[in-house]
Amino acid sequence: MNFPKVSFVVPCYKLGHLISECLSSILSQTYTNFEILVMDDQSPDDTAQVVSTFSDKRIKYIRNQENLGNLRNYNKGIELCRSEYIWLISADDYLRRPYILERYIKVMEANHKIGYAFCPGVSVIDGREAGVLPYSKYDEADRIIDGRRFLNRLLKSNFIVAASALVRRECYDNIGRFPLTLGMEWSGDWYLWCAFALTYDVAYFAEAMVCYRAHALSMTTTLAQQENLHRCSGGDLAVPLKIRSHARELGLKQVEDACLQAIANEYVQQCKSKKYQSSAWSLSLPAFEASLHENIHSEKERAYIRARVFDGIGDSLWAGGERSRAQASYLASAKIEPPAVKAYIKYLLVSLGVPGNHARTFGRYLRGSING
Repeated sequence: MNFPKVSFVVPCYKLGHLISECLSSILSQTYTNFEILVMDDQSPDDTAQVVSTFSDKRIKYIRNQENLGNLRNYNKGIELCRSEYIWLISADDYLRRPYILERYIKVMEANHKIGYAFCPGVSVIDGREAGVLPYSKYDEADRIIDGRRFLNRLLKSNFIVAASALVRRECYDNIGRFPLTLGMEWSGDWYLWCAFALTYDVAYFAEAMVCYRAHALSMTTTLAQQENLHRCSGGDLAVPLKIRSHARELGLKQVEDACLQAIANEYVQQCKSKKYQSSAWSLSLPAFEASLHENIHSEKERAYIRARVFDGIGDSLWAGGERSRAQASYLASAKIEPPAVKAYIKYLLVSLGVPGNHARTFGRYLRGSING
């Protein structure tokens, strides 16, 4: 039996009014050896009727007997695929260029070390393109990147638009599917991009060839509501924690150290106040301590993270004009992890007032010039 080279998994829930554009964009691809699995998660709308208007036999409509939720629906779709490559794209997103699949396949077939390919995404608001998503631009030119080198940057934040990624099936088979733990609805794709990069290289295409639709019913918008932010923040912290565990098992000390830094940076963001679309999440210091003891078992590593959290809070307070509180935070950082020269310098600069502000601004300019 001849299996398709590519499987498009199209999860859908209450998106019958948008799925036509998604399916049409896939069917218009110049590379044609693919199947489309529409994974209807018990939608109460007209999704089934809309899909039935497409006569192309490459489309397979699967309606779940019960609502599985996003991650279980994704995993079920992946399990049903019969191909070498898998493209997971939500029914509200769509491909922007008819040659994107052909370009991806050409590069991935020529280089079997590549685990997945991706590109920047274009935001679509109220049915109109609103420009390339700035965070999704990795470089100005097409590149094949060593996976572990790529991981160093990816650990800082998730800049991959999920709808843009074509994944080699063996990544899912050898490394895993979406984890079903708390918070992975928000961060599951980020976790997989990181986990795959531990073993595989990554292909990046500089042209923005997919569209990401922002609307009230999107999963991202729903999850970023105030009542769900504990799940989002938990997921963002779980990613570097999980990847660190994998790196330790593989004996990758440099990756393990990079993950510890990423964990510290995530705690800093959450203690300062982290934005999730129009909402914000703040982790109190008692909650931070409880989380730190739950997740980090070395007192030396806890001290490293605490020092960076107080340093980050000091930066935020200084920027907000709260000099005395910023000084106290820098001093706390310095006492946790002596000699902490950087924290002491900041402490002294804050005490100088306006001259200290100018000195710090000049220092940032110099660092930017050197790094640039």
